[in-house]
Amino acid sequence: MARNKYSVLLPTYNERENLPFIIWLLVKHFSESGIDYEVIIIDDGSPDGTLQVAEELQRIYGKDKIVLRPRGQKLGLGTAYVHGIKHATGNFIIIMDADMSHHPKFIPELIKKQETENLDIVTGTRYSGDGGVFGWDLKRKCISRVANFITQMLLRPGVSDLTGSFRLYRKEVLQKLIDACVSKGYVFQMEMIVRARQFNYTIGEVPISFVDRVYGESKLGGQEIVDFLKGILYLFATT
Repeated sequence: MARNKYSVLLPTYNERENLPFIIWLLVKHFSESGIDYEVIIIDDGSPDGTLQVAEELQRIYGKDKIVLRPRGQKLGLGTAYVHGIKHATGNFIIIMDADMSHHPKFIPELIKKQETENLDIVTGTRYSGDGGVFGWDLKRKCISRVANFITQMLLRPGVSDLTGSFRLYRKEVLQKLIDACVSKGYVFQMEMIVRARQFNYTIGEVPISFVDRVYGESKLGGQEIVDFLKGILYLFATT
């Protein structure tokens, strides 16, 4: 049986401080677990020098492990995944944030869950088992909880954390879901799970600790909340 290989898709925008840490942790946990991997960095024209940092990391860890596929401007998360998949050589894809909110130490647990139950998708959850959120103020926690509650009531997705973005997919499953999704931004992650249910893909969950970004500005603002609510109603009407 061929050995599995895991391609991590890491979209970046102004993450020059966080990138060295997240790459070091990824290399550490993959190497310690003996897992075959590559990290594909998709930088969207960051003005802060993120790409230059990525180039230095590539020199340190090697072109076979750190693959750079930058784009000239900020084009959004969904298209970043489309761009990344084209260059992925793994048969499994891991998506996560580059801002240190997702710790690579959970990746072996996602992989183990997938292998044990032969799942199509494994998603990290902040809302079951010993998962949790650290570093958020009360307002941010309330927004997240309310968003998750509304989503659960309207869409009944069968997973406890629909807005999370730390997931493991079979490559062909992720490709089919991206082709089927129409949402952008914050709602994109939710639609992926809703569509996965429509296609009867198998989904498992692993509790994770989510830590608010170490460096830089959070990208969640008032407009994102409005877009999220619009997106929820769209998914409710169309699925």
